[in-house]
This record gives sequence, C-alpha cells and structure tokens, in this order.
Amino acid sequence: MAEQEALRGLRILIAEDNVFAALELEQTLRDFGCEPVGPVASVAEALRLVRETPLDGALLDVDLRGERCFPIAEELRRRDIPVVFATGYDEQDLIPQTLTAAPRLRKPYMTSELQRAIVQAFARA
Repeated sequence: MAEQEALRGLRILIAEDNVFAALELEQTLRDFGCEPVGPVASVAEALRLVRETPLDGALLDVDLRGERCFPIAEELRRRDIPVVFATGYDEQDLIPQTLTAAPRLRKPYMTSELQRAIVQAFARA
C-alpha cells in the first residue's frame, strides 16, 4: 500500500498518558511501518525526547496527566517537526492559535482516521 510505504521508517513520538491507548498506538504505528518513539506520559518526558531524539513527527494527547501538551507542540514547531493532536475535548478554541494548523483527531478515533491523519501530516513527499 502506498500510504504505508510513505510512512515506512518514520520516527513518531507518542505522548499518551493512558497506558492501554499508548500501547495500542505503538503497535498500530509499527503496523504502519513507523518507528514509534516512546510512548511517554508526561510533558517533561516528551520534551526530553524531543531534545535528544531525531523525530519525523509526533502524536500528542492534549491532556497528559492534567497538563496540556502545548509546550511539546511549540518545541516541535520550532524544529519544523509536524504534530497531530489527539483529544476527547470538543472546545474549538482548545488549541492555541499558533498550533491550529496541526491536524486534530477526535478520541475515540478509528485506525483508518489515524492513518489518514499521519499520512497527511508526516509522510515524505
């Protein structure tokens, strides 16, 4: 499949505080041909990986143990690394203005929605 080929080998950071969701997401990314980085469950852990690890993209749960993921997203934006947000929140103004161009997955999402979002955001041209 062309979509999976476009994702092959991409290093994608997973920031998700629900252990079951994180493990499922990690396996799904492997199935897509990606190389998951993490998962991590806190902003501090994610920022450490962003600074220490080459990345091609990141999947960020908006709420990580009661802390918003936006400092991670801002650091990634400064490094020109694309982000996809995952959230169960409905508020339209939840995402800061500087980050609204990033795709947003509404939890719970289907595997096909995830694949479409990460191909759009991360796939090499």
